[in-house]
This record gives sequence, C-alpha cells and structure tokens, in this order.
Amino acid sequence: MEEPEIAVTLEPLGKTIHVLQGTRLIEAIASAGVTLDQPCGGEGTCGKCRVRMKSGACEATLVDQQCFSAKEIRQGWRLACQAVVEEPAVVEVPETSLLPSRHTILTDIVEGEPEVADPALRKRYVELTPPARGDEAADMLRLEAVVGPLEADVDMLRLLPGRLRENHFRGTVVTNEDELIDFEPGNTEAECHAVALDLGTTTLGAMLLDVATGQQRAMASRTNPQVALGDDVLSRILHARERPEGLHELHRAVVEAIDEMIGELCEESGVRRDRIYKMTVSGNTTMQQLFCRIDTSSLGEVPFVPTAARRIILAAAKLGVTIHPRGRVYVMPVIGGFVGGDTVSGILATGLVENDDPTLLVDIGTNGEIVLFAGDRLTAASTAAGPAFEGARISRGMRAATGAIEKVLFDQRLHLHVVGNVAPVGLCGSALVDLAAELLRHGVLTSEGRLLPQDKLPKSVPSDLRRRIVAHKKGLAFVLTEESETAGDRPILVTQRDFRELQLATGAIRAGVTILLKRAGVKPEDLDRVLIAGGFGNFIRRSNAQRIGLLPPGIPRNRIRYQGNTSLAGARLAALSRTARVQAEQLARRTEHVDLSSDPDFQTIFADAMIFPDDGRD
Repeated sequence: MEEPEIAVTLEPLGKTIHVLQGTRLIEAIASAGVTLDQPCGGEGTCGKCRVRMKSGACEATLVDQQCFSAKEIRQGWRLACQAVVEEPAVVEVPETSLLPSRHTILTDIVEGEPEVADPALRKRYVELTPPARGDEAADMLRLEAVVGPLEADVDMLRLLPGRLRENHFRGTVVTNEDELIDFEPGNTEAECHAVALDLGTTTLGAMLLDVATGQQRAMASRTNPQVALGDDVLSRILHARERPEGLHELHRAVVEAIDEMIGELCEESGVRRDRIYKMTVSGNTTMQQLFCRIDTSSLGEVPFVPTAARRIILAAAKLGVTIHPRGRVYVMPVIGGFVGGDTVSGILATGLVENDDPTLLVDIGTNGEIVLFAGDRLTAASTAAGPAFEGARISRGMRAATGAIEKVLFDQRLHLHVVGNVAPVGLCGSALVDLAAELLRHGVLTSEGRLLPQDKLPKSVPSDLRRRIVAHKKGLAFVLTEESETAGDRPILVTQRDFRELQLATGAIRAGVTILLKRAGVKPEDLDRVLIAGGFGNFIRRSNAQRIGLLPPGIPRNRIRYQGNTSLAGARLAALSRTARVQAEQLARRTEHVDLSSDPDFQTIFADAMIFPDDGRD
C-alpha cells in the first residue's frame, strides 16, 4: 500500500524531500544525498548527528535529553538518528554534523572564512613593472619574480605578450601546479572553480567547487548513457573491441553527457564555463580508460592489465569538455584492472589507513569494490555484482529517481516509500533488498532464494503477504502494487528471476568479503568498522543488508557506517588539495590487488554466498 508522504526541508542546504510518516530523520536526510557524521552507527551514543527542528513536532527522546541541555531541547535540537518524522518539518543541518573528510583540506583564516590549505589551482592578482631600458627581463621571468617558477605551453606563450600589454601588465595569474593556465584582465581571484566527477558504470555525479573555500556550488547527476551500449564493464569492453567505432562511441557518449552536466552546474550556480579550470575524474579502471579513449582490450582478457596505473592529466579541450580553453582534467590513479580510481578515492576519503584496527570498505554498485585494511596491509578486490542494486536487470527495476519505490516496510501490511511522493513506476535496489529481507523473515522466500506458492507458505505468514504471491508467466511473483496503484497500466511485480539476480549480486559481494578476510586471517567479528560507500550503499538498511547476507551478519550494527559517495568525495579532495593527490598515488601503489577469480576456493565460496543466511547469522 502506497502511503502519503511528508515534506522535510533541509536548511541551509535548500533541499526538500518527501518521506513516510515514522521515517527516522537520519534516513530522510540520507535520501537527499546528505551524509551525517554517525561514528556510533546511529545508536545515539556519539552525539554527532545534531540537527535543529525549526518547525515540525518531534518529541525529545531520553537519549536527546542526555545529549542536550534543557535550553537546547526547547530550541529544537535533536539527534537525527533518534528523531522520527511525524509531520511536515523544516530542519537545520549544521555543517559540523556533516560527515567530515579525514583529510584536512580546509583551514581557518583570520577573518573566519575557510580557505583551501594547499590548492594546486591558484589565482593571484599582480601589478608588474612593464619592461624598460635597463629592465629587459622576459615576460615569463617577470611573472616568475612575483609568483614563483612557472611552465607554459606554446599556446599560452603565444597569448601572453598581447595579454600583458593590453592590460598594462596588470591582471590575474592563473596556475595549476606550476603551469601557467592564463593571465586574465582585472582581478578575478574570486572566480576560481573546479568540477569533481564520479564516473560510475550506471550513474554519473558531478560537483562544482569553489576552489578558494572548498565549498560546493552545485550538483548534477544522471544515468550514464553508455548503458545503451552495455550495462556492465565487460559488455562495454566487448563493444569497444568488436566494433570499428566502438571505443569512439563509448567515449563520445559519456563525454557529451559530462559536458551537458557542466552546463547544468553553470546554470544552477551562475558560474561561467571559462571560470572552471580543472576537472577531477574518479571511476573504475574501465570507465576511466573509456573516458580517456584508451583501448580497453587488455582489460577483457587474462590477466586483465590496465594501460596506466598512475594518474593521467589531459587537456579538457582535446577531450571535448568545455571549461576554460586551457583547463586540465585529472584522472585518478588505479590499483589494478578492476580496482580503479573510485576505490583509491574511497580509501582516501574515508581515511581507511588512519585506524589501527581491522576495517572493511565496501563500495556497493554495478562493480562491488572491497578493501580490507588489517595489520598495516591494504588489500582490494572487485566483484562483478552486476547492476541489480541499481535497478537494472530487474523486471520493473529503475534507479532511485522520481516514481521509484525505494523503501519497503511491513507491520502486518506492506508500506511503500516512493521517491517524489508520486504514483510508483518501478522499484530500485534498496527496495529489492528490503523486500527480500522481509520475505525471508516471514518464510515467504527460502534461503535458496525460492518464492513459495501460497499453499506451501507457513501458517504464520500474514494475509497481506500471502495474497501477494501470484502465478507469473515465468514462475511465481510477488505483487508490490496493484495496477490501480501505479503510474502505468500494469502492476509492479517482483519475479522469481529478480530474486535470483539479487542472489547473484549479493553472493558476489559476500564472496569477495569472505576471501579478503580469510587471506588476512581476520574473522568478521574482529572488524572494528565496516564502511559502506556508493550511491546505493547510502540508502540500504543495515539490518536488511545483513539479513540477506550482503553485509556480514555477525557484526554489531553500530560498527556499520555509511560514508556516502566516496568516489565523488575523493575526486573533490583531488580537485582541491595537492597533498590529497600525492596521497592518492601512494595509496594506489601501496594496495595489493587480489584477483578473486584466481582464488582456488572462489567458486565454492561464491556458491555458498548465494544462499541467504537462515536466520541472519553466519
């Protein structure tokens, strides 16, 4: 049954989301793509996820009363992990409650405004002494005397003499690292921007950044158009190899989409394209090579070797990305053939190696990347989870866009949360995980992943679940919504095949985790933290992910922590900080790439991992 949703407005973020009555506030905020700091895993013991209810009733819990003073309670302060949405609300989310980066890229200056500590991209207004008799120093040397050593390509050298003299040797020097990017008329120090890009297999996400402050100016996202040419990396490698124009088609499709997204960022923020001087790109190895139009054939055959491991720097204009004419594109370093720059970004953004205790990072997406830090050793692996978690290959699957069922609850009857508070069109991966977990708990779905017909169901199965099991042309199916409740002309069914796709995706992730832990001699219960990354990972319910075996069932939930989109977070760090880029290179070379397919026990472990846990415990 579709439930009416309640509007929650987040300030000063300027976002409004719609959620079911009774939704925990921290989940509501996460649905807006905002990740709060919750090192206790949402148990209410750390007091980090502080928010202020500006409107909307929300009774203070005993935990709130222990965390806040009586005055703060009256002012509306609550812990987001304890608060429950009961009516339309306006919520203030202070910056101090957001998940912080583990790398300090911002420092406070005297005036109290933040600035980036060590930006590679810099602007400086200068007033130079024009050449005269007795002062015949070259133009470049004249600049270097003020701003330090510089390099310039021939295009910049051709432009520089006229630009200096037209502006009486006054203007703004733009540099990236030690390269002269431009000499702009007037003082443009306040207009210095970069774009961070998460280059996902299924989705793209971009963030426009003010380099001087490190602050986000705008966000844009969309489906990666390459899905029309193959919905996973292997199919795209095959497309690029077997079609004469295949590589060019894949490259052009994604670059055109990215260029359109940059236009969206500029329109939303009012920033000119030529005031964007850099873009950093974070994706898996195949996606990064396709973006750079580098042959991916070697990634499709044993031993799956990437072309480059270290970072790649390109001229944006040569790629077809319209930013500043001499803007640069920085592509993250990679670890191996199927463990790419997005994994490096995740290690960087989460500060994975800063904790002495064993820590697991799981990035759940079309390709599931897993990193284990234990005993001062970093190991990483990639699993072909497939796009089921992002709604692809599911009969009525879709990404988490308007009309997608993204949450399923059951308390004697089924409750559905639909993105955008509209009639449902389909369901996304988080809803599929929720549904499978609920059906396992009630005995409707077996541990082997088989839907039971009505006459085989346990007597304890509630009637609202029992009546939803129907015959389908390819076997049994579960009715999420009747035809009259949807935006289309047919009901939304979850078929037996859909649950098989979920089993395959879950089993791949679980097998990868098992092998990395086994190699390190670490038991699941020994893990100090399990960090969940990725756009999809931020929306799954921990208890449900553990129930289906996607996450190790034996770990206390307070050790499982959401990290948001760490690929985008790492790209942001690389866009802003020289130190972050150096660390990214070091982490990439330090990490040992584990090829799961070469593990002699992989097939057995994978087969076992496809079985859902009987009772939520290994």
